Amino acid sequence: MSILDLSGRGALVVGGGQGMGRATALLLAQAGANVVILDADLERAEKVASEIEALGRKSGAIAADVTRSDAVESAVAAAEQASGGLDIVVNIVGGASWAPLLSVDDETWERDFAVNLRHHLYVGRSAARNWIDHDRPGALCVVASVSGMFSSARHGAYGAAKAGLLSFVRTAAEEWWPHGIRVNAVVPGAVRTPRMEAEWAAGTTPRPADILLDRLADPEDIGGAISFLVSDLAKKVTGQSIIVDGGWTTRFPYALT
Repeated sequence: MSILDLSGRGALVVGGGQGMGRATALLLAQAGANVVILDADLERAEKVASEIEALGRKSGAIAADVTRSDAVESAVAAAEQASGGLDIVVNIVGGASWAPLLSVDDETWERDFAVNLRHHLYVGRSAARNWIDHDRPGALCVVASVSGMFSSARHGAYGAAKAGLLSFVRTAAEEWWPHGIRVNAVVPGAVRTPRMEAEWAAGTTPRPADILLDRLADPEDIGGAISFLVSDLAKKVTGQSIIVDGGWTTRFPYALT
């Protein structure tokens, strides 16, 4: 962690109460950052904040509905105060609904876009305004999905929203670089979070099996890529999407005989 030194940096992890968010928050703290946790569930956020404080870092817990722009603005302002100054914002919030396009209803489509795309504008815009107002550089990293890069059968709303998120990353990177703001994405395949493990066990979500490496990704694998992208090791990286999927998307698409 001495190479990936985030000592004195202030970070906000949106969706940091569990899974990839918790893993990322702890990795950032281990690298020296003061990390504030924003989650829909205050109790979850407080638990992770306590873990960060046990590492000797400043932390704080905020509960907010990130699908509301006013709530996000207030949360970013609170995180600025709690962290002693924001340098890093990570947004991990998302979730898929499963239905073929002919069956998906309008409410589900709109909800998937709110949960997987619209709030990224709210978080990114609030973070960028904060950095510009304080005349300081910043690093924004979001979590997208391989479903936004390819077809996403039976979860088309999720895939379309994640595709839009990847476009948002490129546009934000171009518009905000004059202010010293870098914007990147990590693009996971299947990740063994507690929520996904429960959905696989219940059979509500398909479990991918065809990967090159010997296992599905753990939350720390995604957190590691995020930690790199928000650090000075990636100070010339912006507008990029790093795939972390165990080599799943490298497979040749045709069966040769």
